[in-house]
Amino acid sequence: MIHTVGIDIGSGAVKTVLFRHAGDGTAEWLARRCERIRRRDPMELARQGYDEVLAEAGLAPAQVAYVATTGEGENAAFATGHFYSMTTHARGGIFLNPAARAVVDIGALNGRAIYMDERGKVLAYKMTSQCASGSGQFLENIARYLGVAVEEIGPLSRTSTNPEKVSSICAVLAETDVINMVSRGIPTADILKGIHLSMASRIAKLLKATGITRGTVLLTGGLALDEGLLAALREELVNEKITGLEAVSHPDSIYAGAIGAALWGAFRHARLAALEARAAA
Repeated sequence: MIHTVGIDIGSGAVKTVLFRHAGDGTAEWLARRCERIRRRDPMELARQGYDEVLAEAGLAPAQVAYVATTGEGENAAFATGHFYSMTTHARGGIFLNPAARAVVDIGALNGRAIYMDERGKVLAYKMTSQCASGSGQFLENIARYLGVAVEEIGPLSRTSTNPEKVSSICAVLAETDVINMVSRGIPTADILKGIHLSMASRIAKLLKATGITRGTVLLTGGLALDEGLLAALREELVNEKITGLEAVSHPDSIYAGAIGAALWGAFRHARLAALEARAAA
């Protein structure tokens, strides 16, 4: 039995998870932490999260076989190894929902669609451009301008009866569109639903570009629990005639990258141990 830690340093938050792995390949989730960065040092938050999950489980650092980072965590001095985020989100997505065959990771700065097989192996990958108005930071900026709390965005969007179209793919121009909508008296719910539909349209196109046509799509990242975005994506999948896909979320979707890092860390540790045993034989 071994323990591994996965740390996902994103643009907006640092996620840390601790797993215990049995000899039969099963993994038990022991602890988790998620801290918004908010101008703090991400590496300090990573170390803090690491210390806290170990303290919660009553473990010493020497009892951890592998500390795996992903996202922007390659410079964490205490880490054992680093994994690309598309592979960790794919593996973490499979852990959270074994039926998932694609992951849509919507972070603070961009979004991406990852098509994978039942093992979590990445088959195709497509990402938005940096300036696209399809990110968590963009949506937070709009909510702040509209005077809406982040947790109210999804429920408000779902009450819309006449969504206002947002056509711009540039975040700056899209924010200008929203300012014009407010000046014209467009209801907040209709503005938010229009933004969600615009974001969902780009996500649907990303999924289409990966080549996936059937199966479950799991939302991960900071916007995974935005019920308005999930509803809009379901609408857009129909509009894009990708009716074989089912978009879903999970309460722990924000941890997908960290989960995948911890699981890949256990795999790499086992491979290294096997190589060392073979060399010593």
